Amino acid sequence: MKLARHLLSVALLPFSVAVLVPLWLARNNNISPAIGTTGPQMLVQVVGLLVLAVGLILFSASLRNFVTEGEGTLAPWDPPRRLVVRGPYRYVRNPMISGVVFVLFGEALTLLSRPHFIWALIFLAVNSIYIPLLEETGLRHRFGDSYVEYCRHVPRLIPRFRPWESEDH
Repeated sequence: MKLARHLLSVALLPFSVAVLVPLWLARNNNISPAIGTTGPQMLVQVVGLLVLAVGLILFSASLRNFVTEGEGTLAPWDPPRRLVVRGPYRYVRNPMISGVVFVLFGEALTLLSRPHFIWALIFLAVNSIYIPLLEETGLRHRFGDSYVEYCRHVPRLIPRFRPWESEDH
């Protein structure tokens, strides 16, 4: 049952955002994977693949911590029961969202696609509004002073260079 909850949340949220919408954009805009025809295009694509890989690693690592320590899923309807401040969460408060953002920008660069780039910007903008207004309010309510202290030390979306060391986790 626990595995099903996690698979459902991944399928409905990040899979839709990072796979289904980009596939739809590609089909509707006649975009298909192809190696660039110039040196600069190929360089952009290589950078895109690296950005995509960073995003997948960040998302996977944060999801693993979320599952093992948070005792909930990434879905708003089944949130974690415990505050997670280890692993990638020591660098950034929303590493899953940051990972998905990296994936989306990596896709845009790899495909040399303006529609995918716009989609990445839209996703980033929506989360830049949603997270502080709704998600963080709920987290402050559920986790209290521990979350407030965490927020004082760890940035929302852009990782810090050195990991934060929590005294009580």
